[in-house]
Amino acid sequence: MRRGEIGIIAGMAALVIVVMGYRTYQLATGEKDPGIPFYSTATAEVKRQGEEIYRSAGCSKCHTLWMVRNMMETVPAPPLDGIGSLRDEQWFFHYFSAPDPQAILPTRLKAEFRMPSYASMPEADRHTLAAYMASLKVQDWYLDQTRQVEYEKLTGKKLEASSNETSNKK
Repeated sequence: MRRGEIGIIAGMAALVIVVMGYRTYQLATGEKDPGIPFYSTATAEVKRQGEEIYRSAGCSKCHTLWMVRNMMETVPAPPLDGIGSLRDEQWFFHYFSAPDPQAILPTRLKAEFRMPSYASMPEADRHTLAAYMASLKVQDWYLDQTRQVEYEKLTGKKLEASSNETSNKK
């Protein structure tokens, strides 16, 4: 075995030992992994239709959903995981129906990357998409992080603690 190979194997062994030690510590202290914070309350039909509209409308070109992102895209749009914990179905329908979505939710993005209007989309599709977006929830323990990420993506600034409560349901 060459010297470099021994170094790589030793490094991997050290990493395994550290991870195992940390897991042992978590078990000994009762510290629990809180799990994945994102979930959906959508029915199977709304989920199926909502995901189809999401794909066909090209939402994935700018937004992530379930932490899946197109690696070739670099638009800093807010992730949609947990967005339904920040806004309700009525808000989403109003937003998707607006001729100028920036009038409702301003953004720092260049004009070519801003949220397009879906006012010309069939009303039933806007309702379905709104229901789907409103169903994308986040666990309470992760809600502040969700607010922070959205605010930072839209404004480029950190969200101050005092403005956390006021930005809850815009």
